[in-house]
Amino acid sequence: QVQLVESGGGLVQAGGSLRLSCAADGGSFILDAMGWFRQAPGKEREFVATIGWSDGTLYYSDSTKGRFTISRDLTKNAVLLQMNSLKREDTAVYYCAARQYYTGSYYSPGNYAYWGQGTQVTVSS
Repeated sequence: QVQLVESGGGLVQAGGSLRLSCAADGGSFILDAMGWFRQAPGKEREFVATIGWSDGTLYYSDSTKGRFTISRDLTKNAVLLQMNSLKREDTAVYYCAARQYYTGSYYSPGNYAYWGQGTQVTVSS
């Protein structure tokens, strides 16, 4: 059983930066992908960014490309999300997600089996 532990998040002014981290624990396992989704109040959970674990391919949503950077630490089975030039519309609960097997599109939350508890990111004007 893969467990995801998130850290980071908080309150920042528009234009500022925050960094989120997520570590996968639960013994020995192989990942297929690990990344981030977010959910704002009243909205569906949406894709932010993910990393294909076998080859390190990066995937971004159109709304975060160029502002957010996802990276990984293979020694810790962890991912980092560096968020720059934050906007008010980035305000949401951010969830770390992972999967061990290829289950389809990287962009769909339904294709990830494991989830973190979520961390709040609030961007003020």
